Amino acid sequence: MTLLQLFISFFQVGLFSVGGGYAAVPLIQDQIVDSFHWLTVREFSDLLTIAEMTPGPIAVNSATFVGTRIAGFPGALIATLGCILPSLLLVSALGVAYRKYGRLYAVQTVLATMRPAVAALIASAFLTILLNVVFVSEPAGQKVDVLATVLFVGALVAIRVRKKNAILTMLACGVLYTLSHLLIQF
Repeated sequence: MTLLQLFISFFQVGLFSVGGGYAAVPLIQDQIVDSFHWLTVREFSDLLTIAEMTPGPIAVNSATFVGTRIAGFPGALIATLGCILPSLLLVSALGVAYRKYGRLYAVQTVLATMRPAVAALIASAFLTILLNVVFVSEPAGQKVDVLATVLFVGALVAIRVRKKNAILTMLACGVLYTLSHLLIQF
């Protein structure tokens, strides 16, 4: 039953995550955190970090990770297949249809009306990640992680304003955060 749940959950993610990786984040969270409780919110935040750092789409990386965690190698295979199957089928069908009808006004209108929904999904993913970075859940309640917040703002300025290399910025943030926690422990 677990393999079927993994397949159906990630099939839904693959089917409804229009707009790519960040648009899929709220859908993935709904399935693996809210619906099935396979991961906690904090584990989900860690999953997103790992899924972004590894090559490949976030949804597929998430499916593989969660599948492995829940049911080992068969779970990884089933969850990943569930995630990519809708795209495989839809893109194949849409490719044929777009080639034939892509210049029609109605097709262009449908594509234009999907853009705001995709932007909303991406904004939702951004807010989810931001809240998981800024706020840390503790037994006494929510606490602001000042260091993570400072690194977030610094990385945002470095990448968006100063046009620094995103990979080097990510590595620098990881090193600084790790060093600060090592220094705090000693």
